[in-house]
Formats: sequence, C-alpha cells, structure tokens
Amino acid sequence: MTTLIRRQPRGLFPEIFDWLEAPLAGFGPAIRFEDYIKDGRYVLLAELPGIDPDKDLEITLTDGVLAIHAERHHEDSGAHHTEFRYGALTRSVVLPPGADPKDVKAVYDKGLLEISVKLDDAKNAGIRIPVGKSRTTK
Repeated sequence: MTTLIRRQPRGLFPEIFDWLEAPLAGFGPAIRFEDYIKDGRYVLLAELPGIDPDKDLEITLTDGVLAIHAERHHEDSGAHHTEFRYGALTRSVVLPPGADPKDVKAVYDKGLLEISVKLDDAKNAGIRIPVGKSRTTK
C-alpha cells in the first residue's frame, strides 16, 4: 500500500507561494526543500549552499517537528571592492505519523542537506472503518 503525504497544490507559480510562507520571506533568505518517502524512510532534501555544516548548521527534533537552522557568512574581497552575504536560515517541518525519532540520519554534501527518518509501518497503517448500508434515525 502506498503511503500518502499531505501536499499543498503549488499551481503555476510555486515560487510566489514560497515567498508567502512567512511574512516578507520573499525579501530574505529561505531554505528551499523537497520531501518524499523512499524505502520506508521519510527523506528531506534542503538546499544550503555556502555553509560549513560543522560550524553553521543545527538540526533538532522536538515533538515530531524537525527544525533546521543555518547561518551563512561569506565575503569576497578584490582590489577595489568587497562583497559579502550573511544571514540566518530557519525552516521547520512536521514529520509524518510513524516517524522514529531514534533513527534520524543527516548528511551534508556540496550544498545539499539530506535528512532521513525511519517510518514505522505499524504506526503508519491507520485504522479501517467499516461502512454500513443504511442509516437509522430515531
């Protein structure tokens, strides 16, 4: 049986909706990500270019909410100019039912953060509800 994940329709202009996720989010840095379920694991891929994961990245899991916090510090200096970019990036995701907080893995490579969480099929199965043929009224 296929596991369903609640998705919000994005329509023709997905970036506009990304900007509206938080007040003034379109004017500041945001963590873009995609998520899916593969081989019994919930997988989240987040774009985080230009950070040092050892110093600038923090991932926490509290009450089924996965939070990613990163800080970017980058400076380019030339003979006659200096260019810099910096800022804090934060994004939280509610994990699907059945996520095992004791089996979480995170890997950062070439600007891409991959977090995977094992899903317990027993908790994720749900309950089947029988449907009767007629409704009784009093």
